[in-house]
Amino acid sequence: MTQPQTLNLIEHLKQIPDYRKSKGKRHALWLVMMLVLLGTLCGYRGYRPLADFSQQRWQSLCELLELPTDTRISSYSTFRRVLQRVDFEPIVGLFNQWSQRFIQLMEQTWVAADGKSIKSTLTDYSESYHKFVTTISAFTHQTGVVLHLQVMDNKQTSEIEVVRQLIGALAGQPIVFTLDALHCKKNGLPNCPATATLSDCAQGKPTDTLPHLGAVASACRLIKSG
Repeated sequence: MTQPQTLNLIEHLKQIPDYRKSKGKRHALWLVMMLVLLGTLCGYRGYRPLADFSQQRWQSLCELLELPTDTRISSYSTFRRVLQRVDFEPIVGLFNQWSQRFIQLMEQTWVAADGKSIKSTLTDYSESYHKFVTTISAFTHQTGVVLHLQVMDNKQTSEIEVVRQLIGALAGQPIVFTLDALHCKKNGLPNCPATATLSDCAQGKPTDTLPHLGAVASACRLIKSG
């Protein structure tokens, strides 16, 4: 078996666009994001816990990341400003690159799709329909490992379409998908050949050549309840 190529995380984090002006910038964006990743993996979730993590382990972090000894420690407010304003789509792309290289499914795996809105993106509070951005994830039933992420703007596209794209991104792997009712159309199951594939579904081919998503979801629910 061929070994996956090495992914240099620091070099990839450095490619994330920095929204800040050069004047007054005290912390490199890649370093703040690296501290967020390391702190979260160690169970420090939130602005103040991340600041505590950095302060408590700063000497070790400097040695690990080969930082100059005079590098300033990121504060609570630094984590807050960065996480509220950083462009998260390149981060999603970075995760998908990592997942594709290092997560290899060797046997048939049951995978679910689910979406979570990003709190800091919510706008139009006074309107009947809020505007927000959601990340749709595909994760395994047994371990909860996330295999792929997709970003969705609720005013520009539907979660059904994004799930279709997500299925296409994972086509060719030994996966059985389970879907929520939200990801399914209301129409009944059309007559279709048994040769239709997930790749066909992802490409949006006519429903007369595809098994209907609603039927797939219903079948999955029956299997799980049985």
